[in-house]
Amino acid sequence: MSLLIGSAFVFIVFLTSMLSGIFGMAGGLVLLWFLLLLFPAGTAMAVHGVIQLTANGSRAWLSRRFIVWRIVAFMTLGVLSAAGLLLLFNYSPNAATVSILIGLMPILVWMPKRWFHLDANRKSHALCCGMASGGLTIAAGVSGPLIDIFFVRSQMDRRQVVATKAMIQVVAHSIKILFYLGAALSLSTGEWGMVLLAAPFAILGTQTGTRILHRLTDANFRTWTRWIVTGIGVFYFIQGIVLLIY
Repeated sequence: MSLLIGSAFVFIVFLTSMLSGIFGMAGGLVLLWFLLLLFPAGTAMAVHGVIQLTANGSRAWLSRRFIVWRIVAFMTLGVLSAAGLLLLFNYSPNAATVSILIGLMPILVWMPKRWFHLDANRKSHALCCGMASGGLTIAAGVSGPLIDIFFVRSQMDRRQVVATKAMIQVVAHSIKILFYLGAALSLSTGEWGMVLLAAPFAILGTQTGTRILHRLTDANFRTWTRWIVTGIGVFYFIQGIVLLIY
């Protein structure tokens, strides 16, 4: 990794962590796109997991008093179940599949709330959320929009939503790192050094985003989230189709 690419990587980590600090997602989508340009899909997933673990971990810590731990516990069981199934089927990602999966996710944020009878506060729903989002995190790298549909009918405010999602993402990305550990070992010492150098910038970006989050209203939070995720999703979907064709 050259100095120029390394500097761009650190800058992208800061910006995407700030974006996730505000909206609880979207930043990871942008970061994964950048990593897929640099590395094979499996390696990109591992590096993405390390950065997102740092960013989500700091966000969860900063908002720890808002985390709903009961929901996190049931979602964790679901994530572990999903990881076991993917291991059983010997899943291996590629850039085209990952791009198309991510490109389809924004559909979820536009579906009317009345279509969903999901509530993360219910034990069975939290477990299903963990399985679905955990499987998608490992298969496509991210799952923010999918997790979100389990919170739309809850009575949680924006701070509880962001904090609880951050904590379950800590769990999901930790398991994702283990899932792609073999691919991660292919990185050189210098490349891992750059990843570790970027970690503090993920924390700094998260702190900046958290400050902005507290200034948003719940209505603005949901509106901006929807449009940002949609724009990113359209880009990913087009990229996935191009990769399939060529």
